[in-house]
Amino acid sequence: MKLPDTLRFATRAATGYPLRTFLMVLAMSIGVAAVVVLTALGDGARRYVVNEFASLGSNLVIVLPGRSETGGFNPVNAVTSTPRDLTVGDAQAIVRAPAVLRTAPLTVGTSEAVFNGKLRDVTIVGTTADYLKLRRMDLAQGRFLPVEDAHAAVAVIGAKIQSELFGNQSALGQVLRIGDRRLRVIGVLGQTGQGLGMNADEIVILPVTVAQAMFDTNTLFRILVEARGRPQIEQARAQTLDILKARHDGEEDVTVITQDAVLQTFDRILGTLTYGVAGIAAISLAVAGILVMNVMLVAVAQRTNEIGLLKALGAEATAIRNAFLAEATLLSASGALVGYLLGQLGAFALRTALPALPAYPPDWAVIAALLTALSTGLLFGVMPARRAAQLDPVQALAKR
Repeated sequence: MKLPDTLRFATRAATGYPLRTFLMVLAMSIGVAAVVVLTALGDGARRYVVNEFASLGSNLVIVLPGRSETGGFNPVNAVTSTPRDLTVGDAQAIVRAPAVLRTAPLTVGTSEAVFNGKLRDVTIVGTTADYLKLRRMDLAQGRFLPVEDAHAAVAVIGAKIQSELFGNQSALGQVLRIGDRRLRVIGVLGQTGQGLGMNADEIVILPVTVAQAMFDTNTLFRILVEARGRPQIEQARAQTLDILKARHDGEEDVTVITQDAVLQTFDRILGTLTYGVAGIAAISLAVAGILVMNVMLVAVAQRTNEIGLLKALGAEATAIRNAFLAEATLLSASGALVGYLLGQLGAFALRTALPALPAYPPDWAVIAALLTALSTGLLFGVMPARRAAQLDPVQALAKR
């Protein structure tokens, strides 16, 4: 048979049994869709984490209270106990390191903000004037924390705080009550959105000493350190650790990590997770391939007379084998295409439900899923095709 005849034979065979064809295509499409959706979820989580840390700024070194005993950064050990607290004095000492450009101490807590009877819970971030440049944030109105007066009763608010508490009224110069303190609003941040688990549009930034007095603590949550350049990141980390060790009586009771180390750790974990879920989903393609083989074997048994007639008319064994392989390929390709479309639809649904998650399937996963579906259909279609090609024409015609 010529190629057009082979394709025509395969198409008619597939459409002649619509329920059987539907089930085979469905099984294959579910496998492909599972690979696409699960890898989109895994890779989306990886991109989300990378974007979160990238939003902190570049050339970043992070000082955490407590020592991680793992020899490297472990997300589980991100919050650890410490025999000695981080202080504002520590942050001021670190900035004197040759490889360090600026530092920003952080004190974080929650409180209630009230203005003209309107009340809402807010996240309080106590820091210094360098925080704005270190985080690469922009001001929409006013100015940031003053450099000269670390005890000023002033606040810089996020864009959402501005809209919810002040509406169309200008927030600049207004007095905002937070807890038992009255603070004058001197600036409004530009819209930023989510960043490392904290929505910058919903925060109120205060001078660090004011925030510490508000929460009755001298402890810092973190110290953010910016190196002078990318080549100096490791130097800044080492110098920061040396300074803190000297200030803490020779004890290495802090964890100093670089932004790149954090990104590499999460990238490795989530990358492995993505490959893992892709492998699990690919198992369903093998199951679908077995279904293709079983159904094709049944098809050979059902069409024994037809095969015998073709061979009696002079069709060679190769032509019969190719016809059944073409049918298996057609079914697998149809399932792969439908699965790809369903997978993209599922990924779109994920992005719609979770706008912050960039759930786009990686190209390698899509290509691997499609190729696996096609190769699985062909592989498991070989046995039925060989059995059809080996039928004796006389015996085949004699069967009813």
